[in-house]
Amino acid sequence: MIYRLILFLVLNFAALGVGGFLAGNGASSDWYAHIDKAPWTPPGWVFGFAWVTIMICFSFYLAYLWPEIENKNLLIGLLVVQYLLNMAWNPTFFYYHYVLAGLLVLIGLAFVVGVFLFFYWPELKLKSILIIPYFIWLLIATSLNGYVLFKNQIII
Repeated sequence: MIYRLILFLVLNFAALGVGGFLAGNGASSDWYAHIDKAPWTPPGWVFGFAWVTIMICFSFYLAYLWPEIENKNLLIGLLVVQYLLNMAWNPTFFYYHYVLAGLLVLIGLAFVVGVFLFFYWPELKLKSILIIPYFIWLLIATSLNGYVLFKNQIII
């Protein structure tokens, strides 16, 4: 279990780091500072705390799930899609300012995490709560991204 946990911690935080690196100046950019944000946008430190917590929980979730799955092809496919979408959102939103595309990325990511939650529930049962913070955070992020899109009347 410990080796699987370490592997998934490395993979999850590496993907998070790549996404952050590709974001450019991210939340500290002039563009982000000057757009209208949702009134429920949390302070900046919450994002870092949330993602660290989410990735730790998701790593435990995956470490528990891995030995329970006989045919790992779907699991690996979902993981790859999840990593790609997770890494894609930061540059899509913060670097390229493609707010609509960012919203679509988040919707896709929430769908994939929802598939993890519901499809693998029979294998993990109560341990599935470990993925719920990820799913909830994606719903919050989707609402924040959607607010930026509609409030700022951004075309793309």
